[in-house]
This record gives sequence, C-alpha cells and structure tokens, in this order.
Amino acid sequence: MAAQKTPPKSDAQDQDDALRLSEFLCFAVYSASHAFNRVYKPLLDELGLTYPQYLAMVLLWERDDQTVGSLGEKLFLESSTLTPLLKRLEALGHIRRTRDPNDERQVRVRLTDKGRAIREKARAVPACILEASGLEIDELRRLRSEIAALRNALEDHSRA
Repeated sequence: MAAQKTPPKSDAQDQDDALRLSEFLCFAVYSASHAFNRVYKPLLDELGLTYPQYLAMVLLWERDDQTVGSLGEKLFLESSTLTPLLKRLEALGHIRRTRDPNDERQVRVRLTDKGRAIREKARAVPACILEASGLEIDELRRLRSEIAALRNALEDHSRA
C-alpha cells in the first residue's frame, strides 16, 4: 500500500489557517498569562498582594530605593498605571514614597520594615510556580529567554 501524499496547501488555505485561534502565538501567551494568574492568586493572597504589586515588591527586594520612573521601565508600565499601584502598596505599609531632595521631579520608592519582612513569606512563590509549570529549571529559563526576546522584538517593531 503506497503512502498517500498530502497535496500542498494553497495560499487561501494558508491564510485560513493563519486565522485559526489555535495558530495565534499571541493567544497562547495571553491564555498562559491567565493560567499563571490562577496559580499566583492563592499564593499572593497569602501575602496580601496583587500580581503587579508583587512584581514591584520583587524589584524593590532586588534593589531598594528606586525612582518611580526606574520601576516603570523595568515593569513596562506607564507612570499613570504604576502610581496608583504604589499608592496602594504605601497604604498597606510596605513602601514609602518621597520626593528626591536632589531632584524634586523624581519620586523615590523605599521599602519599609514591613515591606522587607514579607520577602521571607514570598521566598516560596517561585518554587511553587516552577512546580506548577511542570518544567525543569533549564527549560523554564530557556522559555523565559525566548519570550523575553519575542517581547523585545515586538517592542522594537512598535517603536519603528
């Protein structure tokens, strides 16, 4: 019995396939983001943080005393989005925002003792995410690197 060859696809078929949701890379990333949020939510609820607040805290745990602008660049957030997030963290007692005495235009963000203390509770979060992903650490690092490269290419394209 001879193997049957699949006829080559026409341009119209390729275009039809390109409009299938299952073929959209952006949908795979979007839906994965929602899945991540479902895994993160109970972990972050224990810390009393939302995911964006957690990300801001992670940056401050890496390096305390940063400007709002610096945090915004690293988080890919505009000041109009970041400022309310930081106000909520300040209301929770995790950070303190102050004007930079050397440049009044800059607002500096510093951890409080309470903000530094929740870092200990947060230490378990990355391991929980790794376990939930079903990936080995090397696979996770490779995938993260590829997604970051994709993000950078898309950012470069949107600036052009």
